[in-house]
Amino acid sequence: MRAVKWLKRLGVGVVVLAGALYLSFDWLVLHVPGWLNRWRNPIAPNREIAWMEGPAQASAPPAERSPNVVVIVADDLGWNDLTWNGGGVAGGTVPTPNIDSLAHDGVDFRSGYTGNATCAPSRAAIMTGRYPTRFGFEFTPAPKAFMRLIARWGHDDARPPVYFAEREKDVPEMDLEGLPPSEITMAEVLRARGYHTVGIGKWHLGEAPDMRPNAQGFDEYLGFLAGAAMFLPAGHPDSVESRQEFDPIDAFLWANLDYAVTKDGGPRFAPAGYLTDYLSDQAARTIEANRNRPFFLYLAYNAPHTPLQALRSDYDALGHIENHTLRTYAAMIRALDRGVGRVLEALAANGLADNTLVIFSSDNGGAHYIGLPDVNAPHRGWKMTFFEGGVHTPFFVRWPRRIPAGSRVLQPVGHVDVFATAVTAAGAPLPSDRPIDGTDLVALAQGDGATKRAGRALYWRSGHYRAIRDGDWKLQLSERPKQTWLFDLKSDPDEKTNLAAARPEQVRALTAALDALDGQMVQPTWPALIEGPIAIDRPLGVPEQPGEEFVYWAN
Repeated sequence: MRAVKWLKRLGVGVVVLAGALYLSFDWLVLHVPGWLNRWRNPIAPNREIAWMEGPAQASAPPAERSPNVVVIVADDLGWNDLTWNGGGVAGGTVPTPNIDSLAHDGVDFRSGYTGNATCAPSRAAIMTGRYPTRFGFEFTPAPKAFMRLIARWGHDDARPPVYFAEREKDVPEMDLEGLPPSEITMAEVLRARGYHTVGIGKWHLGEAPDMRPNAQGFDEYLGFLAGAAMFLPAGHPDSVESRQEFDPIDAFLWANLDYAVTKDGGPRFAPAGYLTDYLSDQAARTIEANRNRPFFLYLAYNAPHTPLQALRSDYDALGHIENHTLRTYAAMIRALDRGVGRVLEALAANGLADNTLVIFSSDNGGAHYIGLPDVNAPHRGWKMTFFEGGVHTPFFVRWPRRIPAGSRVLQPVGHVDVFATAVTAAGAPLPSDRPIDGTDLVALAQGDGATKRAGRALYWRSGHYRAIRDGDWKLQLSERPKQTWLFDLKSDPDEKTNLAAARPEQVRALTAALDALDGQMVQPTWPALIEGPIAIDRPLGVPEQPGEEFVYWAN
């Protein structure tokens, strides 16, 4: 009898020990990548940045020089995060006057689209003016450990993610996943045109030496090469945090991200203050340093991307918002708007506002994994879907010297147009040795480009999932699940009525157009390791709804 009891206790002990080892293994898998990175690449204290100074005296007044170019990219900004069109966070109670002013003082492209539904391919489209699938940049670079974590923990109710372990051998290390040096970037063209080129903020286009900003046309770069960063150290007294316990992505970011930047590929060091404010202040300083010569500034914020981490003073200013996560997110939007205002103030203070082309957009729509239901309202879908919530973005262009204030354009435009717009404004020719998918948005805003855009479709692909917008029609094709979505965006801008069964002839025509574009693209440079389920109509953390629509997103 005692032997039986002893065996039972031993069995229980083995189970407990096995469980502890299992949990310890998961904990180690989560934290080891960050430890290794900090050991290999330590973070020094903050240091002052010495930006390259332009000439003490300008050769000509600002109005007589080539226009300056400022491209501002937000990260995971939702369609409903701004107040310019009557929306806004928390029922419009968090004003965004500075970003809104770009729409009021320039042109509001009402049908502005991202290059992809995740960040890195969109940034590749902005930098090159080409669909990223033309050169194999189909998926967002991410560590293999991160992919394994999502596969292990990223279950969404009854639909687990699919992990392709057999593909790992074909996936290079993350620093080699980036923009091929053979591509011609906006920075390279503008620098050849005599512009001083500066990049600030998030890169996420490759960490290998020949893929870094300074090797891709930037004279100066300050920021971080990976896809995200801390806004302040975790637990900092000046910060307020919202952690999404239901999201494995969030767990990985909190465990592995650092509060650090690098200047021109040098050693990492700590920023000074809240990261959004720090990047904005440094952008203002570069404008001051380059006031007497044409410059290109690429300002790529990481706000409001997770981790959700706000400045306490911004959080305290929004006491009317009861939901902690929403209030933290709203405080991040407040800081983002303040930062854009800081840049616009610097342009005005240096007499450069009238002859500076400013382009504002987001890399993709708001993410489902923050758990907030209204970030993309009234659109369906999220980041990691080709529904409007994933790819339809606020898209503003301001150039007072050339674009009348308060202009509105309804024709679809996209990230692929940013390159052509900036290069044309600078008076440089577009590359002639490769297809360029974009056209000049300034000409379109002035009414000169309407005929050039007749018949041009916008196109997206991520693995088995493809989409096309041609005129007012939008088609999405998914293999997992096998699904065809057809929407008439003129009468149904929020994609509520699927017309695929009712309009088979339109499906056939758009499928043929989609296949024709697909035939121009190349195979991805590295394969997708994971396909994860994304519910179209609910955020993560909300229970599955009977009969809900979803798509498996490949990355």
